[in-house]
Amino acid sequence: MASQEQKRKRSFRNFDEAAEHILEMLSKQLKINTLFIAKNDGKTNEIVKSRNVSEELVVEGSSLPLENTFCSLSLNYGEAPLVIDDIAASTLTESLEIAAQFGNGSFIGIPVYYEDGEVYGTICGLDNQSFEFTEEHLYAFEAMSSLLTYVLELEKANNQIQTLSSPLVPVTKGLAIFPVIGEITAQRAQTIIDHMLVKAGEKDLEYLVIDVSGVSHINAAVGEYLLKLIDILKLIGVTPVITGMQPFMALKVPHFASSLKGVLIEANLETALKQLGFVLMQDCQKNSGPL
Repeated sequence: MASQEQKRKRSFRNFDEAAEHILEMLSKQLKINTLFIAKNDGKTNEIVKSRNVSEELVVEGSSLPLENTFCSLSLNYGEAPLVIDDIAASTLTESLEIAAQFGNGSFIGIPVYYEDGEVYGTICGLDNQSFEFTEEHLYAFEAMSSLLTYVLELEKANNQIQTLSSPLVPVTKGLAIFPVIGEITAQRAQTIIDHMLVKAGEKDLEYLVIDVSGVSHINAAVGEYLLKLIDILKLIGVTPVITGMQPFMALKVPHFASSLKGVLIEANLETALKQLGFVLMQDCQKNSGPL
């Protein structure tokens, strides 16, 4: 039981959880006041995760122009960790407005890259008191930067897989079918929503048939995501049609069916297409008779 609990604590589902876990591991090696991970787009530096001990030096979710941050110094320094033992005395920080807030404190930072060499951001340590960095600390930052690169690539690959497993099948102009297959987790549901909204705009859809006959598992949270997708489709002028509803869905998410009032629900794809004014070519041929 204990080993299973420990395994759950070590696992993480996305980059956000991995970042938090990495800062926790670093904090056990460095007794520095603040550790943080920042993301930047070349102009703005956003604090994705922060861990402060006695004083909140870095606020999670905050952002600044990249050029006015310690992170910019780290990026300019290159792939190795940048160490500033005394912020007030360093020539590197003299042009930074924020440097005055930290007096004779210390800073360490190293870039985080994607596998192709594109910059994601930085992982850094900061204190407003003098802090002595050791070779072990530098090695730890290098290792955590590499680990974050690995996690970024895993998340990118997972998003690509989720997108591929949520195909939009064009039928004719203005109409497409979206077959939902397998187990729907909250993360996959959000990926589906993002993917569908982009594709719906690209294809200039009037109708989107959402077939849920292949769904193997659903819960209340995932049901809410699907309802959210339906509401958003309506808002952007796409008429949603639901097919393949199964009894277990009503049992797992009791309000799901009632929340779909006003939405066209059909037993299968064939009847849905007929309701929309489309017929299968095979039926046309059977009913046409001899000329």
